[in-house]
Amino acid sequence: MRLFSPLSLLVLLYSCAQKPAATAPPPVQLPVISVVSAPANTHQDFSANLEGTLNVDIRPQVDGYLEKIYVDEGAYVKAGQPLFKINDRVYAEQSNNTRSGLAAAEANMQKAQVEIERLAPLVKNNVVSDLQLKTAQAEYEAAKATVSRAKAMAGSANINMGFTLITAPVSGYVGRIPFKTGSLVGKGEAAPLTVLSDVNEIYAYFTMSETDFIAFKNKYTGNTIAEKIRQVPQVELIMADNSVYAQKGRIEIVEGQFDKTMGGISFRAIFPNPGAALRTGSTGKVRITQSLPSALIIPQEATFEMQDQVFVYAVTDSNKVTRKAIHVLGKTSSYYYVDNGVPAGGKIVLAGTGNLQEGAVITPQLLSADSLLKANPLN
Repeated sequence: MRLFSPLSLLVLLYSCAQKPAATAPPPVQLPVISVVSAPANTHQDFSANLEGTLNVDIRPQVDGYLEKIYVDEGAYVKAGQPLFKINDRVYAEQSNNTRSGLAAAEANMQKAQVEIERLAPLVKNNVVSDLQLKTAQAEYEAAKATVSRAKAMAGSANINMGFTLITAPVSGYVGRIPFKTGSLVGKGEAAPLTVLSDVNEIYAYFTMSETDFIAFKNKYTGNTIAEKIRQVPQVELIMADNSVYAQKGRIEIVEGQFDKTMGGISFRAIFPNPGAALRTGSTGKVRITQSLPSALIIPQEATFEMQDQVFVYAVTDSNKVTRKAIHVLGKTSSYYYVDNGVPAGGKIVLAGTGNLQEGAVITPQLLSADSLLKANPLN
């Protein structure tokens, strides 16, 4: 083996001294904000179907041809106002026949009464046997029963005659009328002649999932569901065009059990409806708002989701990041309202969380939460 000369060794040592030592990359710079808290309103929207507080199917009670239609679709009618007329010729003849039968029955009863009055003194004076009187009395009772039956038949015929004129049982708005003049209608018809809707107030029916229902129960005080419902503030109705209905309503009732097919439980809210702006069959959303005296405000861009949980990266004093699960109470378009997971004043990474790992060290670039809220308000 050849030995290095002293000069060669010095050159080698000098060359090694000139190579730069390997250094770690600097920590990544990321924007960081301090978590602030503030009073907040959160809300949930539930799809709803609207119905008048009273919806009455108008159906014929007798068969016949529709002779007249007195109202138009969408018209407002008062209770007792005529709606439809069914041709009554058949029922008028039946009424006449039953009246004639009643008159004949009453005449027979009077005849039987006269016979009793004639035989009574003859029996008393032993001119005729009392058997004849008993027979006359039996004939009178039979005639009396015939009169009762004839009265019932006449009454039934008069009722059927009255059914040919169909009047409004309640005040309300006339719905669609699928039949025209001359149509044959009757008691067996599947579709009603029309539907009358009382829409001075309107019901909004909506459904909560089991999870939402449990959360709903936990939000409000009370020993029973009825007591909890009374604690719910007034609710809003969001129309199909996303506008907010001018009148506020209240939750009034809840079903006693879950619908297994839908996996939810039904609620009903009632809204005033001046001017009948809302109609049966419309749709919308019931918005339930909850006021929070204090909630942590977390920008949604600072969060990420894992296994149905929402997380943020909190920044420790040593600038290390650690993953924290947060509990979301509600949200706006850009923020989450949170009640735990991070403290007020704690620092979280605002953006760039996609490439972070637990325990990573960053160089925080502190941003003002107030300036963020000014640039992107809560509402």
